Order: sequence, then structure tokens, then C-alpha cells
Amino acid sequence: MRIALIVAGNPLTSATDMSSQPAQLARALAGQGHRVTIYSRKDGTTAGAGVLGRGVSVEYITAGPAKPLPAEQAARYMPELAATLVGRWVTERPDVVHAFGWVAGLAALGAVRELDIPVVQTFGSLAAAEARQPGSSVLASRLRLETLIGRKASAVLASSSDEAADLARMGVSRPAIRIVPCGVDTSLFSPDGDQAARARPVRLVALADSGHVSGLDTILRATAQLPEAELVIAGGPDSRHLPRTGPFRVLAQLATDLRVRGRVKFAGELAPAELAALLRSADVVVSAAGYEPAGIGAIQAMACGTPVVASAVGGQADAIIDGTTGLLIAPRHPAMLVSRLRRLLATPALLRGYGIAAADRAKSRYGWDRIARETAAAYERCLPAFAAQAETAEAEEIEELAMSV
Repeated sequence: MRIALIVAGNPLTSATDMSSQPAQLARALAGQGHRVTIYSRKDGTTAGAGVLGRGVSVEYITAGPAKPLPAEQAARYMPELAATLVGRWVTERPDVVHAFGWVAGLAALGAVRELDIPVVQTFGSLAAAEARQPGSSVLASRLRLETLIGRKASAVLASSSDEAADLARMGVSRPAIRIVPCGVDTSLFSPDGDQAARARPVRLVALADSGHVSGLDTILRATAQLPEAELVIAGGPDSRHLPRTGPFRVLAQLATDLRVRGRVKFAGELAPAELAALLRSADVVVSAAGYEPAGIGAIQAMACGTPVVASAVGGQADAIIDGTTGLLIAPRHPAMLVSRLRRLLATPALLRGYGIAAADRAKSRYGWDRIARETAAAYERCLPAFAAQAETAEAEEIEELAMSV
């Protein structure tokens, strides 16, 4: 297939979160024989074009100011991006368009309006789910746009069972929803490799990003009740560059108030290899988030052979097999978290067994070869040839039933 991927940010990012997923998917699809072009709005951090590997090209399109923009502002320039795509696709028509994020979805639907090309949508995170979280500031306009995009797309790929349920409640056709989770590079995130140095007998690792610290206060309170444990928080600012205000400063103050500041390290943003080394060094990776759409951090930890104790939400609830690859807890429940951690840390054989099972599950379920095959299968179901084949098969089935009567 000729596949067009549309992303809102820089596809050449070396990040380890959802922003890196389109590029990794593109490489995996190309490895299976497809031709992939990634289109992105030029934001001043990228060159004009490039190659991401054999079979994958990257094109940056001028649409609005050449600087990074918040999603709501970038959305204003999607008609401009769509118009450029129409001009290119008239002569270089893709078989399918896959948009990552609601902003990219606007561009994709605008571009195919007169070209009759199927659009597959991945949201990554839904406004409907974010709005249920404490302190949410989700715009109503985004919720309306995501609903429109979901209903207009030929298929919507949900990263978890929770997201699939939300999409159905939004009115997206159930046959159009397919669960395809995020992938993980199991050659990088694997049990084999370097391990980061540790300072205490027990190491807990938690993952965060610059804008979301959900559940980290719960993990700090749990750490205070585990005197032999150190806690390393990866993502966001590091200990030397904590801002004077904001959620990470609040966390640092809470660590001080709990008298665990000396056992808590803010590691900052890590390169993929550094993150893998940190995850391997952990006894347990912990998440107490109230909302975790894809669960990519838990999956990366599992791929490194590290058990995960996490809240049973989003992608985490799907990825972790409770009592086999780790333990699931209720979100924002410090007592349950401490109880589960104590039980697990007190049983080294159980830790090892969970780690082995976690690595096996991550490799078999979340490796990029499988994710690319499932994504390509979703594409194929949207193609006219597939629709004609399905219609023929249905007609033959009806004829057979009629003859049997």
C-alpha cells in the first residue's frame, strides 16, 4: 500500500512517549513492504524533507507560522495544510491516510473531501476521557471536533479497551473501531543491556511528562512508608532545573514535607537508551495515574523485564495481567499501593517471575511487527477492493442460506 501518515508535531523526535509512535510505525510498515510518507506542519524545528529509513519519507509543509504551536492554535492552519496535501495527492494518490491526533485528523478529512481516500484516525488521548479527570480544562470545541472526526473517519484505532468504549459513547460506529495498542521497540527495551546505577537496596521508578503528574503524589506518599526505597521520576525537569512554580515544584515540596526528599530523584527527560537502562535497574515501575490512555511507560517497563504495579486504567489495564506480569490497583489509593508494593518487594522470586512474564508479553503483544500487521489489516478493511470483496462474500452467504432453506 501507499500510506500517508499525518502528524501534528516533529516525527523525527527522539522522545519515548506517544509522539514517537508514528515514526516507529512507519518504519515497521515499510519493513513489511509498504511505502510510507509522513506529512507534518513545518514548525521551525525541522528541515524541509527527509528520509526516516528505507521506504519512509518525511515532508514538512508550511501552514501558519514556522514555530511550535499549541494544538488549539495549530488547528487553525489545518485547512492550509489540507489544501497543500490535495495538490500533492491529485498526482501522487495514497491508498489510505492515517492521522495521529485530532489536529491531524482535521487536515486529513479536509484533504480527502474530494479525493475519496479512506481516513484512519488515531487520537492518542480523548477529550471525553480527559474531561473526567480532576482539574481538567478541556475545551468543549475539541470534544465536538473529536466526535465529528471519529464519526467521519473510515476507521478509528483505539489504544485500549477504555478508549474503544469512549469512542462508542461518542457515537463512533462500533464496526469502525479497532483496538490497536501502542508499540514498543523490543530490541531497545529488552531485559538485556546496561542498567543505571542505584543508590539504595530498593528502587522504584515512576514516569511523568512536562504537563502531567497524575498519581505521583500518591507514589511519594507510598515511598515514605518504604524506608529502604528510592524513587526515580523520569520525565519533566531534572532535580537541578525544577521550576519555581508548577506541579513539579509542588511534588518536590511534598517530598520535603514527607521527609523523603533525599530518597527522591527527578531524572528529567531521558534518551531512549537511558530510559531503558533506568527501567532495567528498577525493582518495580509504579503508576498511580487516574488516566493513562496508552500505557506506553508500563509496556516499555515490561519489555525490559521489570514488573509494573499500576492503576487499572486505559492501556495499563489491558497491558498488565494482574498477578502474572505485575499488579493492578485502584487509582489514587495510597494504602492499596503500599500494600501491593510491600508484598511484591518481600518476595524476590515473585519479582523475577513477574519480570520474565512481563518481557514475554511485551515482546509477543506489543512488538512493532505485530502492531504494524494489525494496523495494515485495519487499512485494508477501508479499501474499496476489500469492501467489494466483503460485499461479494455476503451475497454468496445469502445465496447459500437461501438454497439451504
